[in-house]
Amino acid sequence: MTAAARRGTTTVSERAVRRIAERATTEALPAPGGARAAQAAASVRGRRAEVSLGVTLPYPAPLADTVRDVQRHVVERTRELTGLEVPTARVNVVALAPPPPSQPLVSPAQEADPDVGDSRSPRRWWSRRRIPVAVLASVAALGCGALALDLVRVHTAHRAAATWRTSAVHWLAGHGPGDPAVVVAGGLTALVGIWMVVLALTPGRRHRSTVRTEAGHVDAAVDRSAVQSLVRDAVGDVEGIGAVRVRVRRRRVTVRAGLAFGDRADAYTAATAAARTALTACRLRRGPRLRVVVAPEPVWQPPATTAASTADATADATGAAPGDGHDRSAPASTLVSAPGGDR
Repeated sequence: MTAAARRGTTTVSERAVRRIAERATTEALPAPGGARAAQAAASVRGRRAEVSLGVTLPYPAPLADTVRDVQRHVVERTRELTGLEVPTARVNVVALAPPPPSQPLVSPAQEADPDVGDSRSPRRWWSRRRIPVAVLASVAALGCGALALDLVRVHTAHRAAATWRTSAVHWLAGHGPGDPAVVVAGGLTALVGIWMVVLALTPGRRHRSTVRTEAGHVDAAVDRSAVQSLVRDAVGDVEGIGAVRVRVRRRRVTVRAGLAFGDRADAYTAATAAARTALTACRLRRGPRLRVVVAPEPVWQPPATTAASTADATADATGAAPGDGHDRSAPASTLVSAPGGDR
């Protein structure tokens, strides 16, 4: 029998011990939301290994009992797989993870009918109008702040009114409603007011369309350029279709495709089906109307008819089968007689 010294040496690296300890940590609590190893370290000295772990435990759970179970399983599992002596495992709880939600995001009614629950989802996303609001708020804050500061200085410090305020009061006192400057200023103010009203009543984000979602309290939108790309790629994969142009609007999608070869009617049917399938996959909240135009390109040639089909068409027109040697195009009442024969 070969001596043990001559059979070779098996060395277990620290990396392997660390991976085994991490795996054993997840095995300790296999239930959803169980223990997870966030940090792990291992040190191997001869036949002895030391393991330290930073774990994330589920909440709520008894920490002392849970840590004891994790520690015991890690020691036993590491000792079994590596063959090393693991006296103990240092476990450090670094975080507590809440359990996953027990209730699904999709209700049974929505699972039966995806359209249920979409009545509250907006048809269009409203923009926050950050730039106009910021400009308006800045101008109003600047004017009101300057006026308030001047009034405080006049009434508390007993100083004279600011020059800009007295000049504005004198100018307004000397100009009536019919003055051109007053009319121009009033018109500009009215235009700004109309602009603000339009911004308040229009949704904005004209290049986005909302999509249907099966999860509650979730609103989603897709950029129309993405819808345009999907429809263009789907129609471009149709056999015989060349260049494709797609225009996506809020209520209509227009597809213009060039036919390079093949039958025009078949290509139109296939392109329409492909575009409709792509739009259905987008799950738009409000399905747009689809308009497909297939126009032959300059290189397109009509499909050539075969000889067999031409013969069949001739036979159908004349009423004779091909190759029977009889001409059935002549009327049945025609009589042919030889000269000098009996009639």
